[in-house]
Amino acid sequence: MSAWSWDFVIFVLISVQCSLTLSDSDPIAQQKLDQVKDLPGQNFNVEFEHYAGYVTVNQESGRALFYWLTEAVEDPASKPLVLWLNGGPGCSSIAYGMAEELGPFHVQKDGKSLYLNPYSWNNVANLLFLDSPVGVGYSYSNTTSDIYNNGDKRTAADSLEFLLNWIERFPEYKGRDFYITGESYAGHYVPQLSQAIVRHNKANVESPINLKGYMVGNALIDDYSDHIGRYEYMWASGLISDQTYKKLNKVCSNESFFNPAQQCVEITDIAYQEMGNIDFYSIFTPTCTTNGITKRLMRRWHKVQQSYDPCTQQHSLVYFNSPEVQNALHVYQSNNTSRRWEICSDAVEMYWKDSPTSMLDLYHELISSGLRIWVYSGDTDGVIPVTSTHYSIDALNLTTINPWHAWYEDGQVAGRTQTYEGLTYVTVRGAGHEVPLHKPKQALTLIKSFLAGTSMAPSEQVIKSKTSASEKLQTFII
Repeated sequence: MSAWSWDFVIFVLISVQCSLTLSDSDPIAQQKLDQVKDLPGQNFNVEFEHYAGYVTVNQESGRALFYWLTEAVEDPASKPLVLWLNGGPGCSSIAYGMAEELGPFHVQKDGKSLYLNPYSWNNVANLLFLDSPVGVGYSYSNTTSDIYNNGDKRTAADSLEFLLNWIERFPEYKGRDFYITGESYAGHYVPQLSQAIVRHNKANVESPINLKGYMVGNALIDDYSDHIGRYEYMWASGLISDQTYKKLNKVCSNESFFNPAQQCVEITDIAYQEMGNIDFYSIFTPTCTTNGITKRLMRRWHKVQQSYDPCTQQHSLVYFNSPEVQNALHVYQSNNTSRRWEICSDAVEMYWKDSPTSMLDLYHELISSGLRIWVYSGDTDGVIPVTSTHYSIDALNLTTINPWHAWYEDGQVAGRTQTYEGLTYVTVRGAGHEVPLHKPKQALTLIKSFLAGTSMAPSEQVIKSKTSASEKLQTFII
């Protein structure tokens, strides 16, 4: 390496150290440095501020989590703060939550340009996306072994430390109503972080985080319920044979998601062969492929489902690996080379250290604490389907307040819902694992209702126009 190159490396290291020092000594000044001025491929104006950067959660090992805050479109000072977490474990909240689900900036098919999501949740809240734990997305550690020692406990502790430090950088959010949301394996992250905050607040009554509640979608809640619900859904949807369904129930029902027995692995492989090449996260939509025939089918599909694109992950992979994009988002770069960005980290998932088999006890604890708790489920997801969530909620043995009924969007059934003492359950009709991707308008209605604490009630016009069950049956017989 030339002398000039070493000088440049030293300059980069000094710059990074100065930035970290500034963050520690003057967090509000760091907020200004984190402001995102312009994004590559953004050919439209936005009426909100947004910020991106790092918060160190462990000085000794150098663990730093990457965040992206997008303020509310209108009057952000009056809006709550909503944290979004994706699961995996090991998947990026930037890849999913921001870039293809509920965030304002979505990536075009060329992987170079952006478009504005009209159904972004920052229409109703200030949105905070977090890549957690270290090794996920842009989040990193200076200690390599940290990547191989992630687990539920440390993720919750680091996320709490992130919030405490982040609020110092953004003091305008101190005391602001705060909600946590997420999907999939965030079914662990979200209640665990909520528990950590509740316990922190009890020990620090003078400086609490004003947590009001949480909402999780297609969430991993209880391994046993999730297994039997998944196999039942696969069988009832016609995806697997009777024989395979029986074997799955016999061999796999009591297995851990992380360490299944070999027999369970083998019968699961047979199940996937029987299902064929489908998107198990959205069983009725086309898969992403370069095959010409499928492209023609996709064009037909887009005429009906204009907003759905099964290849969104590929677009994001190109965009967020762009050095220009990483510069704009203040991504830490070593030796002036762009950081390799992954949608999900295999290493994080492979070396995951701890994962409780059930969150049910945690739900009971948090319901007792008075938090607003909502669970939602896209009803075409095969990974953690509605049947799994039904079984998990039933296992909580809660008292029903408002029984099962349909809710509507634009005069059509958008899903079903039931209110329990301490919990609200909502399904979203026609949505897969990523509800805001498949049904963005309905997802925006969902977050509005959750933040307002109002039920997903059927519209009065629909109720008035409904005929009785006997009238419908009579018409059918005639």
